[in-house]
Amino acid sequence: MACTICDDTGWKPVEADGIRRVVRCDCWRGSLTTRLLDEARIPPRYRRCDLGTFVTYPNEKLIGAVKLARRFAADFPEPRKGLCLIGPPGIGKTHLAVAVLRDVILSKGVRGLFYDTRDLLRVIRSTYNPLVRTAEMDILRPVMEADLLVLDDLGSEKTSEWVEETMNLIVNTRYNERRHTIFTSNYEDTPDDTDPDCLKARIGFRIHSRLHEMCEFLEFDGADYRHLPPNGGVDDLLAMWKTKPNRRTLPVRAKGPIRAQLRPPEGKGRDLGWSGGKAGS
Repeated sequence: MACTICDDTGWKPVEADGIRRVVRCDCWRGSLTTRLLDEARIPPRYRRCDLGTFVTYPNEKLIGAVKLARRFAADFPEPRKGLCLIGPPGIGKTHLAVAVLRDVILSKGVRGLFYDTRDLLRVIRSTYNPLVRTAEMDILRPVMEADLLVLDDLGSEKTSEWVEETMNLIVNTRYNERRHTIFTSNYEDTPDDTDPDCLKARIGFRIHSRLHEMCEFLEFDGADYRHLPPNGGVDDLLAMWKTKPNRRTLPVRAKGPIRAQLRPPEGKGRDLGWSGGKAGS
């Protein structure tokens, strides 16, 4: 049914001080934000994530992270830095990142985009298949140009020279263009470079350095929301957190070099659209 105000033109007449003009109709703004949300690639599981319904409990660092996330969304695009949410699985990092993304899209009408890091790399790799009629820059351009990008689960991807070069291109481009990015990661930002499960070892020193200038680091622990009973509440989360072992549990990694130096056989592989890059695993 056509809009009764603008007749689906997207413009409505207004009059002020005897001057008649047209402005964007509310129906146009609603359709725009709906389209922007659809294009943001938010997974179905997280499409209802909201800052107002994020459940907290007496956990100082968690409450602090939620407070800063709300301030970031309210002030966007004014914040000088993005966010890097770090902590063990299940504590709400992705929920919080997506809630900020949705809030910014709905309230500011900006172009937002969500990608799980492993899925992004998989999609980029698929462009090297001659049967796929998508160029790598068709995938990379929206990632590098989005007003707000969420890169989920940073560091979980299998490391290789190609992975590091590809991620460095994305992060460095957004860094140079001063575009806001929210990262989440399960890997602690420890100063011990010899730990193969620290953030710097997983993503490389160049990206790690950029992240510290691009983002506010919010590292926190907490109860695993996925283990909350169906009728559980704040008291249950607090009890789960207090009885949680005081250690981080991450996937077991195969022993060996932190970065596999994967190089295709002579004459194999396909150059990326930037220097130093070849399709790898």
